Amino acid sequence: MPKLTRRKLLHAGAGAVALPGLYRTARAEAYPTRPAHIICGFAAGGAPDILARLFAQWLSERLGQSFIVDDRTGAGGNIATEIVVQAPADGYTLLLTSVGNAVNATLYDKLNYNFLRDIAPVAGISREPLAMEVNPSFPAKTVAEFIAYAKANPGKINYGSAGVGSSLHMAGELFKLMAGVDLVHVPYRGSPPALNDLLAGQLQLMFSPLPPSLGYVKSGKLRALAVTTATRSLALPDIPVIADTVPGYEASAWYGIGAPAGTPAEIVEKLNAEINAGLADAALRARLIDLGSVPFSLSSAEFGRHLAAETEKWGKVIREANIKPE
Repeated sequence: MPKLTRRKLLHAGAGAVALPGLYRTARAEAYPTRPAHIICGFAAGGAPDILARLFAQWLSERLGQSFIVDDRTGAGGNIATEIVVQAPADGYTLLLTSVGNAVNATLYDKLNYNFLRDIAPVAGISREPLAMEVNPSFPAKTVAEFIAYAKANPGKINYGSAGVGSSLHMAGELFKLMAGVDLVHVPYRGSPPALNDLLAGQLQLMFSPLPPSLGYVKSGKLRALAVTTATRSLALPDIPVIADTVPGYEASAWYGIGAPAGTPAEIVEKLNAEINAGLADAALRARLIDLGSVPFSLSSAEFGRHLAAETEKWGKVIREANIKPE
């Protein structure tokens, strides 16, 4: 048997070290080889479901395999999240993440998972401004007038939300804390019934997502006092931001994609690149803006930092306001 030279041994060792990397690269290049699922913890037809389907279609077209949206509602999104946490970390089961995940981390004492530990951040999709809306019969026409009226009538203004811990609820609680007003929270099972009661005058206030309420604002059936984001909404450019009156105030719904922790970095980065390509696509971007959304393009690392910051922010609000789950 011929002797192995030192050079041949070094070459053989280098090849052995390179093999795992080559395997991972090949696996990422091949992905996906079968249909993937995006688990959505919200009901069909709502803004989150619409966003999930837009990007499922985009990924299907770009990657040549079906991406299927699977709505698994219940427990404030915890059921959907737990399904993804328990799924194989192979890129075929993804989660539509939302501000609800950041809220639930503190709101619920006993979860079967740790969101920041067990879900790998993949990409942002959109930020959703909420609008601080009142019935036109309400006397206030500005945020300053609303605060003055609320302070003169403590505990007499009801505001509706899509449920305890929803982005609508959290926006209201943050406003209460920062503006120093006493408002009564009325939780509903979703935002549509709350919006109906606001239109009927049975509620005085709602921090509403723009997609379902924009038409009512434009037609004068609802009055938008301000939007909750740090900058004005492209859909309502003439409406100020709450922070103009309450410095430092910012709240928004947001959505992104997560995967089970341990999903190969190459697959995460491939999904991130394709989702960001969608956010840069003129037609898809225009569709998001029509929905009242703001494209939210981030690297996976940036999205991870966003998740951590939001979890800390809303955890403080939940503790200070002593919010408990329903």
